[in-house]
Amino acid sequence: MEPLVSALLILVLTILDLFWWILIIQVVMSWLIAFNVINTRNRFIYMIGDFADRVTEPVLRPIRSVLPNFGGIDLSPLVVLLLLGFVQNLIAGYAMQIRGGF
Repeated sequence: MEPLVSALLILVLTILDLFWWILIIQVVMSWLIAFNVINTRNRFIYMIGDFADRVTEPVLRPIRSVLPNFGGIDLSPLVVLLLLGFVQNLIAGYAMQIRGGF
């Protein structure tokens, strides 16, 4: 049973890592689009931005509804990144407990 649990934990950690990177890409692209550094009329840029937005928006929307308005500054990605770090550390600690080491 232990190899199966270890494999599942590694899979979950990998998915969380991918989501972390997609969220970083989405935040950076939103800044670059807001300051007119990149243009969404470019099909490739539009596809990357649309994909990142579709993946991250279901997670960010509930957090945005809870956070107060900070005058145009969106802190929901920061909250999600902190939560992702917490969950990753929690899973890593659990994995070390399964293996019997510290």
